[in-house]
Amino acid sequence: MVQASIGFQASPPLGLRVEQSDLDALLSALGGEGWHDLKTADGSVRLNLAHVLWVRTENDEHRVGFGR
Repeated sequence: MVQASIGFQASPPLGLRVEQSDLDALLSALGGEGWHDLKTADGSVRLNLAHVLWVRTENDEHRVGFGR
């Protein structure tokens, strides 16, 4: 699973966890028109591609504590 944030024109970013293949499908669809269904760890999200401004991913594991 990959942690991703999706930015929109008129609302706060949406943070979610997705499989790499689903993220790749979204990235391929960007720049197109219409809607895209994105499967996430918690369900699915339907995105209007015309309103997606950016996608940010985090590949590093989140760590708790002070060590590396």
